Amino acid sequence: MKKFSTIASLLLCAALLFASCAQQEAPAPSQEAQGYRIGVIQYAAHPSLDNCYNGFLQGLEEQGIIEGENLTIEFQNAQGEAANADMQAKNMVTSGCDMLVGIATPAAMSCYSAARETQTPVIFSAVSDPVAAGIVQSMEAPGSVATGTADSLNLEGQMQMIRAFLPDAKSIGIIYTTSEPNSIAHLEKFEELAPSYGFEIRAIGVTSASEVGTAAASLAAEGVDCINNFTDNNVVNNLSLVLHEAEEAGIPVFGSEEEQVKNGCLASESLDYVELGKETGRMAAKVLKGEAKPEEMEVLVIEASAPVYNQAVLEALGLELPEEYAHAAEVSQGA
Repeated sequence: MKKFSTIASLLLCAALLFASCAQQEAPAPSQEAQGYRIGVIQYAAHPSLDNCYNGFLQGLEEQGIIEGENLTIEFQNAQGEAANADMQAKNMVTSGCDMLVGIATPAAMSCYSAARETQTPVIFSAVSDPVAAGIVQSMEAPGSVATGTADSLNLEGQMQMIRAFLPDAKSIGIIYTTSEPNSIAHLEKFEELAPSYGFEIRAIGVTSASEVGTAAASLAAEGVDCINNFTDNNVVNNLSLVLHEAEEAGIPVFGSEEEQVKNGCLASESLDYVELGKETGRMAAKVLKGEAKPEEMEVLVIEASAPVYNQAVLEALGLELPEEYAHAAEVSQGA
């Protein structure tokens, strides 16, 4: 009996040892270990940047990099605060992300600042002037850990549009955020173009979201004939305040892309932010696969624009669609 007990004990120990070894020899590989891990910071939650992010995912998928299969994404929204973006980018670098992606200039600047010491690749999107933002050395040869896509607004086309819709207008109001290089560059170009189209530009710089509504009210009180909005993240994030003040004054707001027109702007020479995002995703895929290095990849500039307008806003203002914009697409909320 004692001999039988000893044999049984030995068999039990052997079985336990075998089970333990089996567990150690065949662990289930995590998806993260098999694929890529990237950190994405979107500076603010508004439709054009949402479209950019969705396009980015589509561009990656075209190249066989699919979230949930061979890609893990750590997505963060900075809520329009540069301090949030700075902290998020630092955390992503510390956690060992293979790449950082910044959507909009402030987010891209945060990603670049956090990643350059560790040489973590950075891909950016919706950055109108990455040279002025200090992210790349030049558009043709970035020379740093960062590259990406730039949204080049058709500012002359926008000014032509404003003149066509408002043939008797004399002044255009602009609200811009003083800390956004994109907005400053756009304003300078707009001021340069204005005399050729018989316009005076009246601009008010703001530093925070709380100042946007007040700035719009001030422009309306000054008697501007319209307000033109760029892709200024702070202003776009508070577009409803601008639209409210403009409606009270009976003047139109011209947007910089389709989503702003859907939300109440009169018209825009609009960029396709989904396509911008797709191109960004394709660039990111090349870097992730080791086919290219950011410092060697030219910044891709998206310039093609198409006119869009909001029929309901047109009618509310008592205006007619100019003959030269008969081909423009009519857009509205929910379309």
